Amino acid sequence: MEKSVMVVGLDDSDHSFYALEWTLQHFFSPSPENSPFKLVVVHAKPSALTAIGLAGPGSADVLPYVDLDLRKIAARVLEKAKEMCTAKSVNDAIFEVVDGDARNVLCEAVEKHHASVLVVGSHGYGALKRAVLGSVSDYCAHHAHCSVMIVKKPKIKH
Repeated sequence: MEKSVMVVGLDDSDHSFYALEWTLQHFFSPSPENSPFKLVVVHAKPSALTAIGLAGPGSADVLPYVDLDLRKIAARVLEKAKEMCTAKSVNDAIFEVVDGDARNVLCEAVEKHHASVLVVGSHGYGALKRAVLGSVSDYCAHHAHCSVMIVKKPKIKH
């Protein structure tokens, strides 16, 4: 039987690692081979230009350094994701780093893999930051051609 594909979008935030952990726990435990899903983990690597934002004079000089940084972050994100999957005996997951904006990258990954579910973490931005940045989860919920699950980290009660 062909397994459905589940894409998990990952960045370097606690929220997104929590989403992966939650997904592994709920859909791939205790025995990953019995899961109806095949796991694809996707990290969107922003371009150095986007990461810097508005490019002023002299910004061209720092681009290579920013890009190197973004590549290191991407490698670290995938490394951690692989460890988390291995810890849960999920050994057939696919890991991808794709250049671009997370909104587009994740929606395109859904198309490419014919995914039936996209999982994203929720950053829990405030209203203002969300209005300015536009939330990746909101965008994907409206534009991805599959079901979208937004995993929220439980608020710690003080």
